Amino acid sequence: MLAAIPLAAALLYTAPLAAQNAEPDTGRAIPAERTAVTQHSVTVDGKEIRYTATAGNLLVRNADAQATASMFYVAYTVDGPERTRRPVTFLFNGGPGSASIWLHMGSFAPVRVDVPNAAGAGSAPYALEPNASSLIDRSDLVFIDAVGTGLSRIVGKGEGKDFFGVDPDIRSFADFITRYVTVNARWNSPKFLLGESYGTTRAAGLAEALDRRGMPLNGVVLVSSWLDGYVDFGNPPFALDVPYTLYLPTMTATAWYHHALPDQGQDLETVLRTVRDFALGDYAHALARGKNLSDAERTRVAGELHRFTGLPVDFIERANLRITPERFEKELLRGGRRTTGRLDSRYLGIDHDAAGESPEYDAADAAISGAYTSAFNDYLKVDLKYDADRVYQTSGDVGDWDWHHRTLGGQYPMFDVSEDLRQAMTTNPELKVFSANGYYDFATPFFETEYTLDHMGLDPSLYDNISYGYYESGHMIYLNAESLVALKRDLAAFYDQTLGG
Repeated sequence: MLAAIPLAAALLYTAPLAAQNAEPDTGRAIPAERTAVTQHSVTVDGKEIRYTATAGNLLVRNADAQATASMFYVAYTVDGPERTRRPVTFLFNGGPGSASIWLHMGSFAPVRVDVPNAAGAGSAPYALEPNASSLIDRSDLVFIDAVGTGLSRIVGKGEGKDFFGVDPDIRSFADFITRYVTVNARWNSPKFLLGESYGTTRAAGLAEALDRRGMPLNGVVLVSSWLDGYVDFGNPPFALDVPYTLYLPTMTATAWYHHALPDQGQDLETVLRTVRDFALGDYAHALARGKNLSDAERTRVAGELHRFTGLPVDFIERANLRITPERFEKELLRGGRRTTGRLDSRYLGIDHDAAGESPEYDAADAAISGAYTSAFNDYLKVDLKYDADRVYQTSGDVGDWDWHHRTLGGQYPMFDVSEDLRQAMTTNPELKVFSANGYYDFATPFFETEYTLDHMGLDPSLYDNISYGYYESGHMIYLNAESLVALKRDLAAFYDQTLGG
């Protein structure tokens, strides 16, 4: 999840902080590896599945075998004679600086928090329910918190620079996964990664890093992808006009959802096919013309943007045909004094200053963060029987993140892990990739994902190894229960195809 820690969660943490941290909070003490093991069951597709939940920590070490971090995880495994050959999936959120509570409590674990669709979850108590869309029927599941988030922390000889950056983060997760499969005798299990948001950055990098360690993966699931930092606003060299074209289809989808398009007569997928062509065609050409764009062409393109966004033509012209996501989220429903969410633009916010330039908060984040935080903390202690020695940090302080990334023998100031993914898919032609995308996601727009994967330079013979799913939801696809059902159905087919089942 791409968001700072919400105020409600911060207040939740304040009171018990001193009492829970019995030892001085230096981050240097080395804890013992320990687990809490409990037995449960869930029904998926009419079949009862008995599983073991293991909450615990594993130590990762540096080249001198010195402990540098304790990484927290919760694993869900199905026992049986073929346990060590059963698929295992490693799941994680991103941020960077986000714990994996969001995937854990919302997506594919055997339980999930019950929150309303596209509306606020209100105040406690919140309900946990059995998750009929769990992936436990296809794979064992291991949810991992990055160092500095959740209950994962720096210990011993570790330092922030060992973890808080694109490459250090990939390395620490590779160390954890290597240790997990060794401790649990899972080297010969089929292996999948499932990352969300910056977790897809990590997953793409991990695919190549684990392959170099002799652990080629079977599949990678990218949920709401962020693979190339160069195509985002503010990041050179492409951050001139390309981002405007890549965000436009998300604006169209959002305006369609809120019935704000001038012509609402077409279904969503038909509208999006048309706007994709316009975005990389006439719109991209118009922006590339710069000052050489004629007045007549400017007027025509502004009219087309009005058609695809619902925004007033004079607003579009005053913005020089370039609409940022923040301005769109503020402007679309300004007449009704409402804003749209960033993580999920189906959610509505109310600003104190209805005349401002951008929303004052993310309506989607505010709607669900309290429910996820409260439900998980209760679940961890009551159901998983794990007594933490400190507060669970849904969003951690990961310092000044180092965005440099080493690939193709060079060091670059911003990451593009699509090249890592290309290398992994090239050296392991059996590797399959599934890209899951929410139409209403302004954090990682679906068209940007398509653009990045289309430009990764993969050999044409391997492009069939990439498949896509699209859902009427946002960044966290599972916030829409119907979309979660559809996503699980698509992933079940993906796992079966990948494993030849």
